[in-house]
Amino acid sequence: MKYQRLRDEMVKMQIEQRGVASQKVINAIRKIPRHLFVSEALMDQAYSDYPLPIGEQQTISQPYIVAEMTQELEIGSGSRVLEIGTGSGYQTAILAEIVSRVYSIERIHSLFIKSKKLLQKLNYRNIITKHSDGTTGWKEAGPFDAIIVTAGAPDVPDKLIHQLKVGGHMVIPVGESHSQKLLKLSKNSNGVHTKNLGGCRFVKLIGKFGWEN
Repeated sequence: MKYQRLRDEMVKMQIEQRGVASQKVINAIRKIPRHLFVSEALMDQAYSDYPLPIGEQQTISQPYIVAEMTQELEIGSGSRVLEIGTGSGYQTAILAEIVSRVYSIERIHSLFIKSKKLLQKLNYRNIITKHSDGTTGWKEAGPFDAIIVTAGAPDVPDKLIHQLKVGGHMVIPVGESHSQKLLKLSKNSNGVHTKNLGGCRFVKLIGKFGWEN
């Protein structure tokens, strides 16, 4: 009951009052027990308005950022989504509440194992995870209706654009390691339109086309 109350307060104060209007996104965030995606020591902070560490120098994103990015994907019940960076699995679970299938890639093996076990324990059957370099995408499973990247990259990887369906949307933080812009890329028959959603700061995207160690 305590965590449900904290979750309801989070949705009202951090999500709805900041302009997130998608009822699908709001319902998913209200349902998912965010505290299960952090360590026991941090559970009481899980619904606070900031990111939290999950180990391996990675974080679970601020709740509002999760909501905003999910809303900007413009996804529905029939959508197939590629997520680059499973991390804790929280964003993955939010997506799984909305779409038909989530394909999620995690490069760090310990996080891959931990998030996979948790998502299985929560009985998500529409999530497929893979331990791999996310910057190359998941060609054999594409193309995708939407792609979400949960780590900052110096540029948008071309391979991800190629794996996005015409009519689809990608949300990705792009910029320097300590300062990025959250971009929404919308693909149509004439090319790709880019919209700047504002400043942000994510951990670095590591991989062949991401930041180097």
